[in-house]
Amino acid sequence: MKVTDHIAKAKKSLFSFEILPPLRGHDIKDIFYTLDPLMEFDPPFIDVTYHREEFIYVEKENGLLQRRTISRRPGTVGICAAIMNKYGIDAVPHLICGGFNRQMTENALIDLNFLGIDNVLVLRGDPLKSEKSFFSKKDGHQYAVELVEQVKKLNNGKYLDNTFEQKDSPLFDFCIGIAGYPEKHLEAPNMESDLFFLKKKVEAGANYIVTQMFFDNKKYFSFVKKCRSEGITVPIIPGIKPISSKKQLNSLPSRFYLNIPHELVKEIEKIKDKKMISHIGIEWAIQQSKELKDSGVEVIHYYTMDKPENIYKIVQAVY
Repeated sequence: MKVTDHIAKAKKSLFSFEILPPLRGHDIKDIFYTLDPLMEFDPPFIDVTYHREEFIYVEKENGLLQRRTISRRPGTVGICAAIMNKYGIDAVPHLICGGFNRQMTENALIDLNFLGIDNVLVLRGDPLKSEKSFFSKKDGHQYAVELVEQVKKLNNGKYLDNTFEQKDSPLFDFCIGIAGYPEKHLEAPNMESDLFFLKKKVEAGANYIVTQMFFDNKKYFSFVKKCRSEGITVPIIPGIKPISSKKQLNSLPSRFYLNIPHELVKEIEKIKDKKMISHIGIEWAIQQSKELKDSGVEVIHYYTMDKPENIYKIVQAVY
């Protein structure tokens, strides 16, 4: 079922969450360990992130460096299939620009369609650690809007090779999700510019928006208001992540371009017990979630980041 159908049929606020594929060499049981406790709350869909390849340099016996390509978290498509098979829940794979050309993207969408997957979350993706800026693969997409356009074209039966075009009954009908940034994308010059390109993605065919994490609900409510004033009418799902360590006070703002409220920072800074920091982060996220739920949001989306126990405590208190 499509994410938008879940929202339309819901009689109460739903919850969803996002998981990471396990590191290479780990077992699918690691994923089930994350998911099993959360099944108690009947999530309608689960996001599975995609992680592009990385380049590492290994020193050879002669002292020269050899570049190798490695994917640390493979298995997105297989995990989606496993989730749907084991739990009977819709899986939403992330689809990114980085590391894919257009033909690879089309092939990936064909695989997802064969598996009966109805939803994709379309993202540009991050630049490689060795790159200062994002660069697409040759004949790939530089921007997420281009990727949205390709998925939409395939939904309309238009393949890259038009000899396969299906005019009467297209085989694909993906529901397309995109990312939104309540405090703007870190590369955007200003919020107005960010909203302009967000609207372009919706006009290209996106069906819903999931926001980047935020720690002040006023940022989300303001973002929704600005989107609506720009004519963006699709569902806007808030994304929540509990802080679990003191170092995140610096790492999250620098990596994701977001603000952490001073009240929350003060509470965490004075704590020496690491376990208590997680407790404060959970309590903050619970209050955020309750306010969002009371405001009537259709879905609250949680970023687990391999810490399912934190999300369990939040959802247990809210739902």
